[in-house]
Amino acid sequence: MSSSVASDRSSSPTDTAAGRPGTGNGARWALAAALLGFFVMTLDALIVNVALPEIGRGFGGGMTGLQWVVDGYTLMFAALLLSAGSVTDRIGARQAFGAGLVVFTVASAACGFAPNLGVLVVARLVQGAGAAVIVPASLALIREAFPDPAGRARAISVWAMGGSVGAAAGPVLGGVLSELSWRMIFFVNLPVGVLALFLLARTARSPRQGDAPFDWTGQIAAVAAMGGLTYAAIEAGAVGVGAPRVLLALAVAVVAAVVFLTSQARGRNPMVPLELLRARTMALSATVGFALNVGFYGMIFLLGLYLQQEQDLSPMATGLAFLPMTLLTAVVSPTAARLAAKFGPRMPIVTGQLLMAAGLVALCVPPASAPAWLLVLLMIPVGTGGGLAVPAVTSLLLDRVPAQRAGTASGVLNASRQLGGALSVAVFGALVSNHQHFLHGLRTSLLIAALLVVLTAVASVLVKEKTS
Repeated sequence: MSSSVASDRSSSPTDTAAGRPGTGNGARWALAAALLGFFVMTLDALIVNVALPEIGRGFGGGMTGLQWVVDGYTLMFAALLLSAGSVTDRIGARQAFGAGLVVFTVASAACGFAPNLGVLVVARLVQGAGAAVIVPASLALIREAFPDPAGRARAISVWAMGGSVGAAAGPVLGGVLSELSWRMIFFVNLPVGVLALFLLARTARSPRQGDAPFDWTGQIAAVAAMGGLTYAAIEAGAVGVGAPRVLLALAVAVVAAVVFLTSQARGRNPMVPLELLRARTMALSATVGFALNVGFYGMIFLLGLYLQQEQDLSPMATGLAFLPMTLLTAVVSPTAARLAAKFGPRMPIVTGQLLMAAGLVALCVPPASAPAWLLVLLMIPVGTGGGLAVPAVTSLLLDRVPAQRAGTASGVLNASRQLGGALSVAVFGALVSNHQHFLHGLRTSLLIAALLVVLTAVASVLVKEKTS
């Protein structure tokens, strides 16, 4: 942490009242609200995967429709995270966090009441928009409430544990509630969202960082680029890579990406300044986060389908199959801060990456006749690796960015992670769309994910740190 960041934070007006961030009570309320916000959006991302076969039976739509139920959420999540981080810096962490929670909670109710697949996908898009604000705002809230690097690292580990608990609860709750009705998987978000808003109300307003105009060009270009790429990947599985609409979507993605980079380089008020993207720590963190989500969320999507469609497990049994992995992930996450403090952040990052890659490769070995309990055991290194690496990557990034860029930097990191999740569902879903070759497609997908994680592990070792 640079001395200028520390001095900026120590003089903040938010340290002057007992109920405000930076003090005992205010910090605890802020952390509790941030934890619940991260919990509920992680819960929602993973609770859906186990319920996909039930949604498919209720609405139809095939593999493509089910992919959009997942990716409608993650796509908007990823695309809007970039500007959500910038908006968080400009309007204040508490204000942005509250707005994101309200949008997410209302959209959850709309998902539960959806009369058809189209309405469900649209409601999932809105859910993703709310979640996009929750994540960077929650991290900025923690950054504001915990000025000391050691205290902040511990707080981030607790925050990450909220996500890990959500990941642990998601598949199980998805399986249990799907036995009643898949709609219940969305209604369960409502009481959690209300409680988080109540806790947030006990903290004071956050300071604003400025009133620069919103970067509409950059935001629209980001949505078009990510949307075009995701659409092309999903549709390629249904109609082939050479189909006109797939090629058109890829062209839109490329043009939009060029427009985005140009607008960030030349615009007066870019939502993601290029100097931030050029910083080595930012680039490394985003790349590592992308690969970790490809592995973790891609595996959950694939095995959620495989256990139900190929091994005939019930939704509840499928959810329980994920429980050992996700519970251990929740236990491991708090140790990442201690390992980082003792050995430096790269140790838990690289260790976590190698564990995840080993688990992904191991899942490719068992034959089709392998019992489900063996797959349950082989999933554990994947979750454990992610539980070690994600908090350490997040802490590394926030320690090296200026305070006024905390929201933007966390937005970039989490946008990269969610884009990895969205593309894994799109690409891997295409590879397993043929039921006769499902196991081959599953193994190919897991090996692709393992290769990406190994490559970023090598980069984590070789790339020299440089303060952003």
